[in-house]
Amino acid sequence: MNYIGSKHKLSDFINKTIHSVVGENLSNKVFCDLFAGTGIIGRNFKNKVKKVISNDFEYYSYVLNKNYIENHFPIIDKLKYIEKLNNIGLKEGIIYNNYCYGSGSNRQYFSDENGKKIDAIRQQIEKWKVTSKISNNLYYFLLASLLESADKIANTASVYGAFLKHLKKTAQNRLILEPAEYSVNNNNHVVFNEDSNVLIKNIEGDILYLDPPYNSRQYGANYHLLNTIAKYDIFIPKGITGLRNYNKSLFCSKATVHKVFEDLIKNAKFNFILLSYNNEGLMAVNDIQEIMKKYGKYSLEVTNYQRFRADKEANRTHKANKTQEYLHILEKYY
Repeated sequence: MNYIGSKHKLSDFINKTIHSVVGENLSNKVFCDLFAGTGIIGRNFKNKVKKVISNDFEYYSYVLNKNYIENHFPIIDKLKYIEKLNNIGLKEGIIYNNYCYGSGSNRQYFSDENGKKIDAIRQQIEKWKVTSKISNNLYYFLLASLLESADKIANTASVYGAFLKHLKKTAQNRLILEPAEYSVNNNNHVVFNEDSNVLIKNIEGDILYLDPPYNSRQYGANYHLLNTIAKYDIFIPKGITGLRNYNKSLFCSKATVHKVFEDLIKNAKFNFILLSYNNEGLMAVNDIQEIMKKYGKYSLEVTNYQRFRADKEANRTHKANKTQEYLHILEKYY
């Protein structure tokens, strides 16, 4: 999934830094990914640590991580269900009626056929769940598979803040449900869908990885359609883009970010805290340093990184092709 702030390309840098700080053997450690997004970092540590705690305020992220992190045993016949869903007929529903041009919505996030296919698959998954035909583990596997497969044929420039006027080439492809395969191991992991500053008071562990929003872009707005597919609930879409009511993070406001960040650090019951941030963020490097060093031994690692681009260059506040990605490190004192 092409995701704002994804740490996929930075995972080696993050992995090496964590090992250099904490040690090579993490098998007895509890690792927390508090702003998990698509779960890339949690997935990287799932087979290295005793337990992963994963959390995100967005429901689509919760679905992805319920599959990729919490699912750790094989699910019998899961590919048979994928095959059944790929062979299902078309149905009109929430996605076609509100986000496809042929319905009269004047929105074109998906082709008409793909919108109906998403509706048919989503309705069948829910029917299987409410009639106890599938387990919770299989439910989240199928939902995660649908989210990622639908994203591949979405008619957007990456995020769902707007749709394209004409169907791009990839959006003309037929939706094929591809399995969201997860790693299997013997460890139990847990996934939450909570406000990070509330959850932090109720969890503890060894390594806390933080990747909060850097700027004013709200993930609930940019990925609202993934939330709609995941929740599949009834609401009235708003405006040209069909927005739903969405979570607004205090990390996305310059007026609130410093306080909410310090509260998070202060309440964290973890030995090592690592914060991913960059030079275009709302908090300056010195501000982060001043906050973190109140609570322990602070250090900083830096690397260059290609900027995420989902808009036209003329609309960008930051014109540079690359950013400096910071990994702020705190060994917390108790």
